Amino acid sequence: MQVAAYATQGPTDPLKPFEITRRDLQPDDVLIDITHCGICHSDIHSARNEWGRAKYPFVPGHEIVGRVSAVGPRVTRHKVGDLVGVGCLVDACLKCTACHDGDEQYCEKGSVGTYGGTEPVIGGPTYGGYSKQIVVRDSFVLKISEKLDPAAAPLLCAGITSWSPLKHWAVSKGDKVGVIGLGGLGHMGIKFAVALGAEVVMITTSPEKGADARRLGVSDVLVSNDREQMKAHRGSFDFLLNTVPVKHDLNPYLGLLARNGTMVIVGAIEPLEEMHGGLLLANRRSVAGSGIGGIAETQEMLDFCADHNIVCDIEMIDMKDVNPAYDRVVKGDVKYRFVIDMATL
Repeated sequence: MQVAAYATQGPTDPLKPFEITRRDLQPDDVLIDITHCGICHSDIHSARNEWGRAKYPFVPGHEIVGRVSAVGPRVTRHKVGDLVGVGCLVDACLKCTACHDGDEQYCEKGSVGTYGGTEPVIGGPTYGGYSKQIVVRDSFVLKISEKLDPAAAPLLCAGITSWSPLKHWAVSKGDKVGVIGLGGLGHMGIKFAVALGAEVVMITTSPEKGADARRLGVSDVLVSNDREQMKAHRGSFDFLLNTVPVKHDLNPYLGLLARNGTMVIVGAIEPLEEMHGGLLLANRRSVAGSGIGGIAETQEMLDFCADHNIVCDIEMIDMKDVNPAYDRVVKGDVKYRFVIDMATL
């Protein structure tokens, strides 16, 4: 089927109207009329080929919310009219050990990305959510509570990227958690950690972000380039969620970790500065990485959000404003996530 979309034809070209082909509905497929799609910084990296993997024409978007408009004959989990979501994955083998463990994002045969992957039925690239409709295998469609505004689209990437490490490292009441960086990921990390009962500290190089961090629920703000403040918190954190999206020095943050503490990198998909091994040996500290979560974990996160009234802080835009929005994301000029009203496509 032919579907209206927005695509870029090259790394320096703007996003413009474009028509794409979606596969016909298969027995296990769900057809979704897209109502909202978030803008993730990964969309920008990919569209501009900053990671070197883009194939053009390229349709971004992996924070998708919409309504089911048709289902295949074998689909039982979803019905026409349901409010649903699609995140960063649209397929995986569902047979390997990772998939059996609920880690489809780490599928040993290779998961299929919502964009930039290989379409498993008709071939060619997968196209993302900057489009009117999408066809997705039932197993990769998520239920979204009617309690959540459809603009909860960023939960499908920013939300789960922050939630997954908090759950994997069992953050809970009584833990002291530091969230490094206040952006799309950081503000969700704060909301989740607070809701899980942790003592949450915002760690930033920008003191002016302190007021907003306190609005989100932190108990303290730590300015990381203030040596006295860093000294006061040394060795006190059980867990650090590091959302900084660029190359940076981990060493000052390692000194903040308590015995057996862990810092998890979720933002920087690039080489980091040299790290001093002695800071790891001291107090048996760990540095780890985490991407998105699996389907069951993402559903758990969405249900948690519905129960605790948690959504992303967003700015809604029309489709025609996507290109300037990209430039604003790069400048950090959004609190904290853009969502496209797809009715404007």
